[in-house]
Amino acid sequence: MPKLTFLPHEEICPQGAVIEVEQGMSICDAALNNGIEIEHSCEKSCACTTCHILIREGFDSLEEAEEKEEDLLDKAWGLEAESRLSCQAKVADEDLTIQIPKYTLNMVSENH
Repeated sequence: MPKLTFLPHEEICPQGAVIEVEQGMSICDAALNNGIEIEHSCEKSCACTTCHILIREGFDSLEEAEEKEEDLLDKAWGLEAESRLSCQAKVADEDLTIQIPKYTLNMVSENH
């Protein structure tokens, strides 16, 4: 089974985490099933950007993002070439290293 390594995030998983998951599971579901409370305001329906993640290793093993996800990612805080919405990115056959951005669009707007 592929391993997902979540890099430390000061609020969501301060120590970081390594979990094994089944292929085909969304990264968001994998995280939530393992106690990593990644934000998902739209209940994983690809309607917001709060579950935005950065794939630091293994990005090329993921299926390409669909147009709807690409359109939403354009609005994500801290967008990078390796950005994905964790509710849409499904684990393939390679290990992944994942960084949860420091902020989400919700957090940025709540603080201003």
